[in-house]
Amino acid sequence: MKEEFLQLIDKHQGIIHKISIIYSKTDEDKKDLFQEIVYQLWKSYPKYRGEAQFSTWMYRVALNTALMNMRNQSVSLADREKVELLETSHHKMLHHELIEDILSLYMAIDQLSPVNKAIIILYLEQRTYEEISDILGLTKSNVGVRINRIKNELKKIIHYARK
Repeated sequence: MKEEFLQLIDKHQGIIHKISIIYSKTDEDKKDLFQEIVYQLWKSYPKYRGEAQFSTWMYRVALNTALMNMRNQSVSLADREKVELLETSHHKMLHHELIEDILSLYMAIDQLSPVNKAIIILYLEQRTYEEISDILGLTKSNVGVRINRIKNELKKIIHYARK
């Protein structure tokens, strides 16, 4: 069971990194959240029944852990350091303008409620409405409505920030 778990964590560790980056303020907080997510996944793994994809279940546990962690501390996504981390680890070839657009998007996402952050991050990960609803415990139609509202809210935030 341990080997299987470690293989799945290794295969899907990008999910944990992404959630840790988005919901942590400092590098130390990111590392702590990463460890806490892995710990919660390990504790919950015996209950994983395979009814959903492992990555869907992993998102649910990771997001719940991050949201619980947020109750204990103020989290800000707008740190340039996080965008630079994303740039160096995943987007080395992107142009400066695209990096600035990503920064603007993440700064706007940071202004959303924790649940709306989770919804839009899953949406940006190209998760289906059904997967998002399974992960967050919302109805599929509610996810669709919220995504449209979140998109409009993000447009307004970004537009206002550029003025």
